Amino acid sequence: MSQTDLLHRFLFEEYEVRGELVQLQQTYADILRNHQYPPAIEQLMGELLVATSLLTATIKFDGHINVQLQGDGDVTMATINGDNKQALRGVARYKQAPADDATLQQMIGKGFLLITITPNEGERYQGVVELTGDTLAQCLENYFEQSEQLGTKLILKTGLENGQKQAAGLLLQKLPAASESHEQDFIHVTTLAETVKAEELFSLDAESLLYRLYHQEKVRLFEPQNVTFVCGCSRSKCESALISVAKEELLDIIKEKGEIAMDCEYCQSSYHFDAVDVEGLFTAENRVETDENIKH
Repeated sequence: MSQTDLLHRFLFEEYEVRGELVQLQQTYADILRNHQYPPAIEQLMGELLVATSLLTATIKFDGHINVQLQGDGDVTMATINGDNKQALRGVARYKQAPADDATLQQMIGKGFLLITITPNEGERYQGVVELTGDTLAQCLENYFEQSEQLGTKLILKTGLENGQKQAAGLLLQKLPAASESHEQDFIHVTTLAETVKAEELFSLDAESLLYRLYHQEKVRLFEPQNVTFVCGCSRSKCESALISVAKEELLDIIKEKGEIAMDCEYCQSSYHFDAVDVEGLFTAENRVETDENIKH
């Protein structure tokens, strides 16, 4: 089994602390593909990707989580969406390229961190905090402290390993029912986590990395979960959107522009429809099929 694009959960058997480790290569490459982001935004997207994967693993139900940064700086929006199956996608929007060494505050400006949790069944929840930390990891730690009252430590790294772009990270979190007497245990394991080097996160397998950090602790490592980039766009979904518009209106657009082009913001795929395609959408048989796509 490949050691990259895997999320590992682990538990300290003698402490009231849980942990996660994720190491991403192909998923990170897929998120960046076709976008030509400036270097600072590539790094930001890598950190956001790792953070979302780690946070997605904390949800205990079928559903989605979206982690988004919004602000008035050069980068107006950066977002990653993931589900309980660790299928991730994301995009950034920016007015101009930030400096290669720009900090989070310099890129986003005055802004907010939004975390939206959407169960497949049940009510949607959104938490919003101001961007007060110097790094994305600090902002997320502040979010958990303010919104969840859960002590949380995040380490997010991006860089190169064997010529390949890598993104990896660790999450350590007190268990919800953790007693105050275990505060020193949490400080102990987070202090050790801070000694990890980027190259270790990128190159060591989970068992070796956890042994390097916690060889004196009892750590239970669970079976890993695959992490993938899944955009979700398709021609049929575009058809489902078009069928909700009057045929005459669609034909007017084609008459003016020659075609209807629908571009995917996440993977940059483009879907094109001409007058023949539109006429076909509105036949009785295709209409029924498209309506079924809308329902699903």
